[in-house]
Amino acid sequence: MLFGKFGKSKSQLGVDIGSSNIKIVQLRPKDNSFILETYGFVNFSYQIGSKDSTAAVTKTAELLKTLVSKARVTTNQIVASLPNSSVFTSVIEMPKIPDHELKAAVEFEARKYVPLPLEEVVLSWSVIEDKRTKITKDSNLGNFKTAGNLKIKVLLTAVPSVIIDNYVKVFQMANLEPVALEVESLSLIRSLVGEDLSTNLMIDIGAKSTSINLVDSGYLRLSKNLNVGGDTVSASIAQSLSVNFARADQFKKDFGLTAGASGQIPQVMRPILDIIKNEAQQLISLFESRGEKIDKVFLSGGGAKLPSLKEYFTILGKPVVLGNPWTKILYPPNLKPLIEPLGLNLAVAVGLAMRQT
Repeated sequence: MLFGKFGKSKSQLGVDIGSSNIKIVQLRPKDNSFILETYGFVNFSYQIGSKDSTAAVTKTAELLKTLVSKARVTTNQIVASLPNSSVFTSVIEMPKIPDHELKAAVEFEARKYVPLPLEEVVLSWSVIEDKRTKITKDSNLGNFKTAGNLKIKVLLTAVPSVIIDNYVKVFQMANLEPVALEVESLSLIRSLVGEDLSTNLMIDIGAKSTSINLVDSGYLRLSKNLNVGGDTVSASIAQSLSVNFARADQFKKDFGLTAGASGQIPQVMRPILDIIKNEAQQLISLFESRGEKIDKVFLSGGGAKLPSLKEYFTILGKPVVLGNPWTKILYPPNLKPLIEPLGLNLAVAVGLAMRQT
């Protein structure tokens, strides 16, 4: 979490501003589940991550405001995601020290890891639980207690201040109140992993980029971003077959990694998908060389809808599952044919709306 307020709004809106669409999901807690109240998405092509994004910020806010209106959202309190590609994350080890000394110690260590001056970023951290060390609270929220004699692990999160400023401007212009911002991968853990305490690899394939996240006992241990995604695959098909992007994108969705009408299509896709596979394999090999074990691989993001992609990733030697964010969400049965196919696209927004603020 990068900042947060703690209110008691019954309904909460998750806002996921991706590289190609804006996605929203509104949920209301009920017992140990959530009621789906509304959802929506709209195509989006603006970049709001730089100082010169004034026009893009305005257009993004207009799109978001229209989407919220059309979806009949009933709350203005939102939790929003920041894309993994814009966020620096790292897990560092710290000695066990009194909690009142931790802030200064973490900021001192952060200067060794964060590739920007700390004056130019918003820095956050949380103590994560080692399997042999019990941590009872988030370091940002108060005191914590440890059991055992090992060092604690701290998840560092740093985001350029200009990105935070632009996102906040978007929400203010859309008449929305952000109660928290968090990294996409944390939202995915909440919606896809939940209470699963095993060690998993999450591969989230978006339109422009892919993130590979190592999740252990429900905590993010490592996140790596790759500049390839679903659009990269479509562009490669378009170039190879000399067709326009829209037609290439449809070929991709129709045939996937099967031979289909042309054996050339899957062959064109494989070099790009191999980049993702190879990075995932290296991470698995590195982690397991330390005597640890990764139990399964989750696939998420719109790019994970590619036919036969699940079978392709079985080469990693782990069970592969398509992420399902709807397991704890209640909705009318007649909506099932509409929303279940959208699960891979809406997983981040669902996780945001599930966040307890």
